[in-house]
Amino acid sequence: MKVLMFAHGGSLNRGCEAIVRSSTAIIKEKLTESKVYLASGRPDTDRVITQLDHIYDGADRKIKPYTPSWLLSALRIKLLKDESYALGKIHRNIIDRIRDVDVCLSIGGDNYCYGEQPGWYEVDRRVKAQGKKLVLWGCSIGEEDMSERKLEDLKQFDLILARETLTYEMLTGKGLRNVKLVADPAFTMAKEELPLPDGWQEGNTVGLNFSPLVWSRNKASREAVRELIQHIIQTSDMTIALTPHVMEAGNNDYEVLKNYYEEFKHTGRLVLLPDNLTAIQYKGYIARMRFFIGARTHATIAAYSNCVPTMVLGYSVKSKGIAKDIFGEEKLVLGIQEIAEGSKLKSKYDEMVAEESELRRKLSESIPRVQRMSYLAVNYLSELV
Repeated sequence: MKVLMFAHGGSLNRGCEAIVRSSTAIIKEKLTESKVYLASGRPDTDRVITQLDHIYDGADRKIKPYTPSWLLSALRIKLLKDESYALGKIHRNIIDRIRDVDVCLSIGGDNYCYGEQPGWYEVDRRVKAQGKKLVLWGCSIGEEDMSERKLEDLKQFDLILARETLTYEMLTGKGLRNVKLVADPAFTMAKEELPLPDGWQEGNTVGLNFSPLVWSRNKASREAVRELIQHIIQTSDMTIALTPHVMEAGNNDYEVLKNYYEEFKHTGRLVLLPDNLTAIQYKGYIARMRFFIGARTHATIAAYSNCVPTMVLGYSVKSKGIAKDIFGEEKLVLGIQEIAEGSKLKSKYDEMVAEESELRRKLSESIPRVQRMSYLAVNYLSELV
């Protein structure tokens, strides 16, 4: 089986790297004769994923002004309200690879959470026009994200693999019959353990991840997290390991976390992890933490999958759904409005510390089951061809 992954923006987002890396691993483990290719918006950032058979440039291509393609695109849009020709030109780097594979996996786990995606709709249409199998791989989509146009696109898929129950129930409730429930492939991802930095306390370090994405959606959250840091310093003897997980321009966790580090470094209680580690290296550090507090989904998955009690600064259905599938409830997940209040963050943190043993017990029971759900995705994939 030849598999092409697309809808991937690059591995400066270590969560995107985690999806590609873990998906490639489980596909090749279970489908031993398979070849896995990646079309990436930033292929140079993905060279760290060595299991891939090839990485293609999947970046958008500009249509040069006043060329025949530009004129035809403009006329079709203006006269016919038809953007398919223009989108086909823009996404040609991906579309040109469809003919060479058996299955195309749309792997952006939450691409469909951010408004209409006409470019991906057009790529999906081209996949089906060439008679290839089309899979939405490990997705999360909220009720608020749905539209008629998006629903029509989803009907094209041969298979939709929802990575948590809330998305699965919403999609099946919309009448889709091509949906299966799995778990995020990153629950199965390996880890690489680098030497611990100075100041790290083995067995007594709490990780903290915060993102500009959450801050932009709730400006008060930045001060609330600052209050939480103060609370941890005052009420415990733990080291706080500031843990970036996305380093994209304009959406860089490291920049936000560095500000906290500069403010509190005089306490001797903070460690700032570097901004150039791979997903498996961040997971290696997270696995050795006592607790983890995170805004980025795949940073929290790294913690959950190593049975580290975790508090989630959630901002979408995926955070809530993943927690629900692990604990049977949305345990220690704070919505975007809740994280504006320092008192609420401190209260939830205190709850996590008080329930440490029970949380570890529940995780040790649930994670093997969740990992089996991750592997189910490959079983469903194998049934397509």
